[in-house]
Amino acid sequence: MITVFLADDHPMILAGVRALLAEQPDIVVVGDAGDGRTALARITAQCPDVAVIDMSMPGLNGIELLQAITAACPECRCVVLTVHEDRVYVRRLLDLGAAGYVAKRSAAAELVRAVRAAAQGRIYLDPVVAAQAVGPAGPGQGAALTGREVEVLRLGLSGHSNKAIAALLGIAVKTVEAHKAHATGKLGFDSRVELLRYAVAQGWLAAEGEPPAEDDA
Repeated sequence: MITVFLADDHPMILAGVRALLAEQPDIVVVGDAGDGRTALARITAQCPDVAVIDMSMPGLNGIELLQAITAACPECRCVVLTVHEDRVYVRRLLDLGAAGYVAKRSAAAELVRAVRAAAQGRIYLDPVVAAQAVGPAGPGQGAALTGREVEVLRLGLSGHSNKAIAALLGIAVKTVEAHKAHATGKLGFDSRVELLRYAVAQGWLAAEGEPPAEDDA
C-alpha cells in the first residue's frame, strides 16, 4: 500500500485530491495540511511514501518544503502539484529532488500515475510540463517537444495504434504521424528502443520493458 500525505492551502483542492486517491485500491492518504510548517511536522512524524505538495503555501512554500522534506525524511518522495507550468519551475524542482511534477489542470488524469511512479523510485512528469524539461543538449535532448508531441509519443510507446491515438486526442491520423515524425526528429534517436528507454527515464511509461509491438502506419 502506498501511503500519501497531501499539502495544499486550498481546502477544495485537498478534498478533490483526497477523493481521487481514495478511489485507488493501492493508495491510502494518511494526512493533510494547509500550510508548509504543519505539513513538514506531520510528514516528518509519519514519513509517508509520497508527499503531494503545492508550490504556493503559507509558512513554507513548495520549494522550501521540498528541501526540508528531502533533508528530514529522504525516503519520502515528493510530487509537486501546481498551477505553474514553465521551464524554470520544472527544472528547478527536479534539480532539488522532486519525484514528480503535475499541473493542477490535469491532476485528475495524471496524479495517480505520478504517485505510483514516485513510490517506485521513478520520476514522473505530466505531459503538459514534460516538454519543459526537454531542452537542446545532444541526442535524446533536442529542441523542446510540444505537449501534444509528448502525448503522441507516450501513447504510441504504450502500444496504441496511430488510429487509436487519433481517436483519443480528437485529431487526424495524419496529424498523429506528423507529431511522431517531428518529435523523433527533434530527439534525434535512431531506434525505437532508444526512444523507449528515453520515455521510461522521463516517466512517460509505467515500467521498463521491451518495446510494444509496432503500430499501424
